[in-house]
Amino acid sequence: MADGYDPKKSKVSDDRMEQWRVAKVTGSLEDVPGIGPAAVRSLAAGEGDDVVTNTYQLFGKFLMLKGPDSDGHKVDCMEHMEKFWHWLKQRGIRSHRSAIVKAVAIKASTFFPDIYDASLYDDDDDEEEDE
Repeated sequence: MADGYDPKKSKVSDDRMEQWRVAKVTGSLEDVPGIGPAAVRSLAAGEGDDVVTNTYQLFGKFLMLKGPDSDGHKVDCMEHMEKFWHWLKQRGIRSHRSAIVKAVAIKASTFFPDIYDASLYDDDDDEEEDE
C-alpha cells in the first residue's frame, strides 16, 4: 500500500475519538489521540514555524495545509489529510500518524464542519496500522 494517510490504520478506539471530539482543548499535545512523549519531543524539535509545542499550534499547522488554493485547484479533504500526514512524517513522527491526522481532523470538523469527510475513506478493507 502507498505511504500516506489511511484512517483504518488508526488503532484509537471510536470511544476514545469521541471523548477527544467533545473534550475541551487544553493546549496539551498529549491530549491528542496518538501523541505521546516521543511525538511531543519531535514536534517541539527544530526552529521556526514548524516548531509545535501545543494543540493550538498543531491545529494552526493543520489549517495552513488546507491551502494554498489556486485558479483551477482547490485543496480537497483527501489531499489535505495527505499533506498533514506527510508533514507529521517530516517532523519525525514515526508512529500513529494516521491516528493523529484523524484525531485533529475530527476535532477540527467540530468548528469547521466541511473540513473532514470520513465517508471518503469508506470501503471494505480492514487494514491495521503499521505506522
